[in-house]
Amino acid sequence: MKKRTSEKRSGTDWAFLASDRDEEIDYTDLPELGADFWRSAQLRLPSRKASVTLRLDQDLLEWFRASGRGYQTRINAILRSYMKTVPTPHAVRER
Repeated sequence: MKKRTSEKRSGTDWAFLASDRDEEIDYTDLPELGADFWRSAQLRLPSRKASVTLRLDQDLLEWFRASGRGYQTRINAILRSYMKTVPTPHAVRER
């Protein structure tokens, strides 16, 4: 299995963030979450993804890639949206 590495560096100034004390964090723009919120909260884990090989038209792939990072996630979201709007297909007929 290949080890994933990222060539892009984070723009986050981690040293600056680590120097802040919790008491100094401004929470005024966040609503308070009371007991009712936590009583009805549900844990939602991401679904597992399957690695597949998929043949796409070159111009289609270029269009998605031009939208930047996360293009595969956008393709997945579009396919899921289509799946939800189209009735479940019947068994594939033999030719």
